[in-house]
Amino acid sequence: MTAVPADPRSELAALCRRGLDWGTDITRVLPNSSTARRAAVLVLFGVLDSVPARSASLVAPDLDVLLLRRAATLGSHPGQIAFPGGRLEATDAGPVAAAVREAAEETGLDPAAIDPLGTLPDLAVPVSNHVVTPVPAGWTHPSEVAAVDHDETVEVFRVPVADLLEPANRSSTLHRVGHRTVRAPAFTVGGRLVWGFTAIVLSRMFDELGWAGSWDASRVVHPDS
Repeated sequence: MTAVPADPRSELAALCRRGLDWGTDITRVLPNSSTARRAAVLVLFGVLDSVPARSASLVAPDLDVLLLRRAATLGSHPGQIAFPGGRLEATDAGPVAAAVREAAEETGLDPAAIDPLGTLPDLAVPVSNHVVTPVPAGWTHPSEVAAVDHDETVEVFRVPVADLLEPANRSSTLHRVGHRTVRAPAFTVGGRLVWGFTAIVLSRMFDELGWAGSWDASRVVHPDS
């Protein structure tokens, strides 16, 4: 069993400093990177409430990650679970500022409660022609969150990291790209399916941080969207 991290925030900051290889295949390569739009997402870890994880813990039971569900009416990634975030605007000082601004707009969190720990390498999202910068962060103090604009976000919630790491909650998705079948990680927690970009980022971070145990990648789930 993986040891419980003594200081997750320090480990996340160290991960930002050393970086990682996302290990994704050609299906995540943009056909023309010069036309891609820049975006950033906030990968926010910490203690959001007092509800403990239901799973046996590989990490501290009060370590959460903040996620949201996108509205089913959106033109891209409808109904999917995602990190708070969005496109960079001309007034943003960079991806960190954009991620915090977008998260505050989407979830109502207090920007002063956020401690950005750095950035991870960009990851392409070809289906919506974006290049996205993940911004790991931690809470400095608790902040209430909720879906602010229901035309974009229908719910905001915390997920215990220990529940995501529970082997029974881990699986894969399969999709066809040309003549190839591509496998990608997924998580099913509390009746919610986390897949696509969000699951790729979380899974790869957990592996690199040494938080993940073994799980059955041959178990396949099928997203509705």
